[in-house]
Amino acid sequence: MNNLCHLLSIDYPISQAGMVWVSGGKLAAASAEAGILGVIGAGSMKPELLAHHIAKARALTAHPERLAVNVPLLYEKTKEQLELSIAAGIRTVITSAGSPKTYTSWLKAQGCTVIHVTSSPLLAKKCEDAGCDAVIAEGFEAGGHNGREEITTLALVPQVVDAVKIPVIAAGGIGDGRGIAAVMCLGAAGAQLGTRFVATVESSAHENFKQAILSSGPGSTMLMMKSLVPVRLYKNKFYEDVKRLEEQGAGPADLEALLGHGRAKKGMLDGDLVEGEIEIGQISALVRDIPSVRDLVARLMREQRAALPASGRFF
Repeated sequence: MNNLCHLLSIDYPISQAGMVWVSGGKLAAASAEAGILGVIGAGSMKPELLAHHIAKARALTAHPERLAVNVPLLYEKTKEQLELSIAAGIRTVITSAGSPKTYTSWLKAQGCTVIHVTSSPLLAKKCEDAGCDAVIAEGFEAGGHNGREEITTLALVPQVVDAVKIPVIAAGGIGDGRGIAAVMCLGAAGAQLGTRFVATVESSAHENFKQAILSSGPGSTMLMMKSLVPVRLYKNKFYEDVKRLEEQGAGPADLEALLGHGRAKKGMLDGDLVEGEIEIGQISALVRDIPSVRDLVARLMREQRAALPASGRFF
């Protein structure tokens, strides 16, 4: 059995990413039922809403051991989110946007498997030293918040694989089975997919958001707001407003004022494709349908198996 599958009690080496306003209990449960890691994205949830989605996910799957929460460490209620997740039976925690030293030892003492998101081999080694069980190596192509190093997935994954002994989950720019096969040839134990799972029946994304992904092209996204928090955005009016400000030399305070509160919810959950913040990855240009999670996972594995023999055709 693949070492990642053994670690996470999953059938296939895939993690559905925890994304704000998209990865709720329904998507996580469908992923767990399909044999992969189902992740609830806690970044957009107050503790009580997170508790609701964990309970919903557990009620919808016969495999609660395949459920996880993604908890960004930059919010003030992080500890409360972690405590209630553990109390609700979650035993796999993905942390991001902060130091892996902050909670890893405590989480391990609670019996949790801990995975941290990294954008560099140096940080990956710090994750291993902090006691993390695995790392997610997320490249520059990913949607949403990105690492400042801007290392692409193809360059990042082998560097991280060489830097640590724990399993490496590749992320960023992976949208089909060919991508999964490619990163596993680079030494990754598995792959995390985000944008591809936004466009599924079970995701919480607004239909407008899903359709925007289906109609996107190779140049439909751009990494913006680097002076504040780097984030890959879909090119809509809000993106143009950000671009205009940055071209005028705007600083973090100006960008924060434009961003305001609830901008991501407006775009991704409420479906405002004009004023909303739409976070998607470069792989959106390959997404052309909205399948169920079960059908998508089956397709991904067929594509991955078909692609692996092709990797050796020149040898």
